[in-house]
Formats: sequence, structure tokens, C-alpha cells
Amino acid sequence: MVHEPHHEHLIKELEEQLKPVLTKSPQGVYVYLDDTHKTCNKKFSDMLGYTSPEEWIDNEFPVNDVMEEDQEKVINAYMDASENFKASAVETKLKRKDGKEIRAEAIMVPIVYKGETFVLHFISFK
Repeated sequence: MVHEPHHEHLIKELEEQLKPVLTKSPQGVYVYLDDTHKTCNKKFSDMLGYTSPEEWIDNEFPVNDVMEEDQEKVINAYMDASENFKASAVETKLKRKDGKEIRAEAIMVPIVYKGETFVLHFISFK
């Protein structure tokens, strides 16, 4: 992926805009543009065993948080959201930082901010 310096500024702005959702949602929530430009709430980083949202954000490849057998369906749902603006829910197994598997449902919703398509993810335990 080509590094776009303005993406860093966009994810910070969008994080501020979505602050009520990130802080008040009972679900784990993350916003994703690409492997580098993403953010999440504390509930989500806790779900995956990270000490903070910043530790999860520093994880370059969040697809590693999805168990290998579910990666294709999660990627397909993400592509549907980011390219076709189609929201969806997908059941998946996530991998915590410690390797433990957890069952979850991911609701993926496309959002456009300043011309860039982000995908907002709501994660619940199953």
C-alpha cells in the first residue's frame, strides 16, 4: 500500500468525530482504512488482550487477529463494505494476543470521510 501522509491526519480527525461511539458503545469498535491507519476503542483492545488501543494500533497486520480459517470471509465482507458500500455481519473466530481463540460477530459498516472510505467494525462476543 502506498503511504499517504494525509491518512494519519484523517484517522485522527475521524477518531475525534466518532469519539461518542468509541467511548459509549457496549461493543468493541474499530475503524479501519488500511493496516497502518486504524483506531479502536478500549473495549476492542481489551477483547484481544492488548494493554491499550495504542498497542493494537501498532500491530501492523490486524488480519492476524482473525483465525486463519475465517480470514477469507472476513476479507470478503471488508471488501464488500469498502468497495461496494455494503454493510454486513459475519461470525468469526478472533485470535487474542495470547493466542486464545474467541468467537465473535463483526458488523462492518462503510463510512466515507473526506473522500476516503473507512470501514467501521462493531465486534461482539458470541
